[in-house]
Amino acid sequence: MFDTAFTLGLTQFARSLSFPERLQRRPFRNVALEALRARNTGLDALFYDVKALSSEEVFYISDSITAEGLIMIVPPTGGGMLTLCDSVDEYLLRGGKDVHVLAIAGVGGSAIGAAAFARNVADAVDAPVAAIVSGYGLGDVVVETMGGSFFFGWLGHFRSQMETLDDAVGRPQLGAYAQRHLKPGTGHRSCLDADTAAELLGDPRLSFHMLAAHSSGNRALSEALYRLRRTNRQRLRTLAEGLRIVTFGGRIVMPPEFTDVVDVVGELDWYGEVNSRPQIGTDIRVPLAGHSTNTDLPGSLQVTKVLREIVGKSLPAVVETAAPAPADVQPLAENIPVEEAADTAKDEVVPTAPESAPVAAAKRRTAARRKPSKTDSIH
Repeated sequence: MFDTAFTLGLTQFARSLSFPERLQRRPFRNVALEALRARNTGLDALFYDVKALSSEEVFYISDSITAEGLIMIVPPTGGGMLTLCDSVDEYLLRGGKDVHVLAIAGVGGSAIGAAAFARNVADAVDAPVAAIVSGYGLGDVVVETMGGSFFFGWLGHFRSQMETLDDAVGRPQLGAYAQRHLKPGTGHRSCLDADTAAELLGDPRLSFHMLAAHSSGNRALSEALYRLRRTNRQRLRTLAEGLRIVTFGGRIVMPPEFTDVVDVVGELDWYGEVNSRPQIGTDIRVPLAGHSTNTDLPGSLQVTKVLREIVGKSLPAVVETAAPAPADVQPLAENIPVEEAADTAKDEVVPTAPESAPVAAAKRRTAARRKPSKTDSIH
C-alpha cells in the first residue's frame, strides 16, 4: 500500500501546483469540481494499479487529471514515458498509427486511473496502448446525485444528456470535441470519451486488434461501437474482423458484429455484478477477486496476468463451466437504439478462424448471448 499512497500523494501535490493557473482560466468550473476531482483520483488509486506509473508520468498527467476526451499513448513498463494527445490529429502525429490496442478505464474517470489500467494492458500485450480519459465534469455531478455513478450500466445513459452543462461553462475541447460538432444530425448524443473512442476506431488510418475496458469504461466502449455502427457500418464490419474485446468488472452488450468478446469478472465483484446484464454469461470468473485491479490490495483483479492468458489463446482454468444461456433469452440492452435492434436480426455473424476448444466455446457463448431483441429499450 505504500507505493499506492506515495503515488496518490505525489499526484495531489503536483496537481496543487497548477491550481492557481487553472483557477484563472475557468474559475467557476475549477472551484466547483476540484474537491470532487481529488476524491475521484483517490478512488482510482484504490481501484487501479497506479504504482505502475513513474513519478515523472504522474507529474506529467497531473495538470490534466480529469480532462474528458484526453488521449494517452502508454508504453509497457520500461518502454519510456507516456504521451498526452489533446486531439485525434495530435494522436496521429505522435505515433498513433503504430498503436493497435485501445483501453478505457472507469470508476473515478481520472487520467491516473486510465494510465494505470492502460499500463497493465500494455504489459500484457508487450506493446503501447491508447487510453482515453473519461473525466469528471458538472454533468457527472448531476448524474451522481441520480445514482448513475453507482448504477453505471442502468442509469449511465443520463450522463450524455448532462454534458451540455460542461459545454455551457467552456470545458477544455479535447479528443474528438471538434469532430463531434462538425457532424450534426448523427443523433443519439453520446459522451466525449465515447465520441473520442468512436473517432479513433472509425479512422481508416488506424487499426486495432484488441479493445479492453474496465468498470464504466465498458459502457463507454459499447456506446462508441454502437455510435460507429450508426454512422459507418462498413467500417465497423472491417474493424470486427480479427478484433477481440475484453471487458473487466462488468458485462455489457456489444454490437453483434463482434463475436470475440471475453467478459472477466471477479468472484467477489458484487459491484460489477449489479452493473452487468444478467443475461450475459461470464467467460472468466477469477476466484477471490473483487472490482479493484490494484495489485497492492488483497483480492485484486490482476489485469496483466489474466490478459496474458487470453492473448495466449489459452483460457485460464477459472473459465466458468456453467451451461450456456438458452437461445431465446435476450440481453437487456438499454444502450441500443430501437432502429439498431431492428436491424440486428438481419446481420450475419462472420465466421472466424479455428481456435482452441476453450476459446471457441467461449466465443459461441458470446455470440449466442449478445443478439439483441427488437423489444430492447431506447438508449
